[in-house]
Amino acid sequence: MPTELDEKKAFASRLKQALKRSSKKIETATELSTQFNLRSNEPITPQAAGKWLTGMARPTIDKINTLADWLDVSPEWLRFGVTDMKRRPAKGAKLPDDAIQPTAEELEMLRRLRRLSEYRRQLVEGVIEQFSLDGEIWKD
Repeated sequence: MPTELDEKKAFASRLKQALKRSSKKIETATELSTQFNLRSNEPITPQAAGKWLTGMARPTIDKINTLADWLDVSPEWLRFGVTDMKRRPAKGAKLPDDAIQPTAEELEMLRRLRRLSEYRRQLVEGVIEQFSLDGEIWKD
């Protein structure tokens, strides 16, 4: 069973991952607190931001919601690493027509996925979500 310190460290890791993929590169606690304070009615200090980044503290739910909205990730993923929530599409984003029509291979994969237990489906969805986040961070 994870300890509270483990959970804080895991949060810090997810926060850093989300910050890496943000349009404004954040490298210090001061930068994080400045950008956060531009988006929140409840300002934080650079010391608080530093504790988030080092895994010494985890923000309150309302602050996690602000971070998640800013960084375009689900609050559940940021807080717990849960990836079964669907990401919101970007404003004005429209799926291309070929994304709507699955290939024969994709349909077979979907059939196989549906035969898995609920728990295993969630694991697979979590892996896919993680890979998609990683792909957005580490563009070739």
